Amino acid sequence: MPDFTGMALQELLRPEGFDCACGRHHQAGLRHARIGKGALEALNGYLRALHITRPFVFCDENTHLAAGARVAKILQASGIPHTLYILPSGHPEPDEMACGGLLMAVDPRCDGVLAVGSGVINDTGKVLAHALRLPLMCVATAPSMDGYASDSSSMVRRGVKVSLYNACPQALIADTDILANAPMRLLQAGLGDMLAKYCSICEWRIANLVIGEYYCEDIAALMRQALKRVRAAAPRLKERDAVAVEEITQGLVLSGIAMAFAGVSRPASGLEHYFSHIWEMMALSRGLPVELHGIQVGIGTLLTINIWGKLKHQIPSRKTAQAFIDGLDEAAWEDRVRRVFGQAAETILKTARAEGRNDKAAHAKRLQVSLGEWPQIQKIAQEELPAYQEVRGLMESLQMPLAPGDIGFTREDTVDALMGAREIRDKYLTSSLLWDLGLLYTKAPEWL
Repeated sequence: MPDFTGMALQELLRPEGFDCACGRHHQAGLRHARIGKGALEALNGYLRALHITRPFVFCDENTHLAAGARVAKILQASGIPHTLYILPSGHPEPDEMACGGLLMAVDPRCDGVLAVGSGVINDTGKVLAHALRLPLMCVATAPSMDGYASDSSSMVRRGVKVSLYNACPQALIADTDILANAPMRLLQAGLGDMLAKYCSICEWRIANLVIGEYYCEDIAALMRQALKRVRAAAPRLKERDAVAVEEITQGLVLSGIAMAFAGVSRPASGLEHYFSHIWEMMALSRGLPVELHGIQVGIGTLLTINIWGKLKHQIPSRKTAQAFIDGLDEAAWEDRVRRVFGQAAETILKTARAEGRNDKAAHAKRLQVSLGEWPQIQKIAQEELPAYQEVRGLMESLQMPLAPGDIGFTREDTVDALMGAREIRDKYLTSSLLWDLGLLYTKAPEWL
């Protein structure tokens, strides 16, 4: 059986994949990756490997300055025909309009998509390549998020933040000469997205225990090892140390591979990501600028770890949980969803009803398991989650935002995000466990 923790990056990307002890076959969509100094030299070779003869190159104004112009220059010097499209300043969030605008700009002669950028560029590139059925390659400009090696895109659809599973980049270039010069806020965002893996692995194990969700220990071990290396390198990030930047980039890419192996976002995303998703939806609905995803996720990680610092010492009560579910006022619940999600609420309510989100029989089944397995749940939290002060101290040393107020969100916004997290989709999170235990609307807000 495979030991992913002992494998080099390119070995993890082998086309035939791996049969695993978990009973599944793991395979990454990413086929080629080069991370390090001078990685941009691999550009032409990767295009040939993907049989791309005329790439559609797109970036925004910032990523054009960071790497897009260099990419275009290399292509021109090599005699490779291409179309370069630069998204206008203040381009929208990754939503229907952004994807539609890109689709209208595509040169039909192009036989591949080359995305130059990070979060928004990467996500929209996946959707575009999937729609056009063309191979996708990415030149990273910042180690700011973990989507480079996954087939999931964090998109806004009908005003709701969703994960779409479509195209995975087949080749990735992450040149540390470029990455180390990214704005410090983007470097901080990458670290924030990596710290989230503490929470995601913890919740993945608990979801496996409570609702029988699929879980792979080998994938989890790969994430733990990546986290360990990132934690060791992180203090040098403030100096833009090339090795630290490379380690964080490697960790983010491994996170994407882990998601590809699992077929879901579980190895890399938990409640901390839902804080970010809801805050982003709030900002969009208010017409305010949206903070970087990884910055929000880092704050969400601190909040989640703090919640568990209190929750793991609780002795759950069947009486409390039963009184909560018996007294649930569906009309009041719908009103709360509408208040938190605004125009997106009806879409969320429709999905929640279809999935039986508040079904009392399902609640009783989950509660029975949670109460019976509470010592094991406490053990999982103890094993997977670091001390709150340890994570906060690291983030503080790197001058990262530490609280929702630092990025413009109130305590009420934060409580709403915690309560709303379980409503977006049927994913068993810490907030779902709090709901089952009858604590989500009462004790949990005190722990934020």
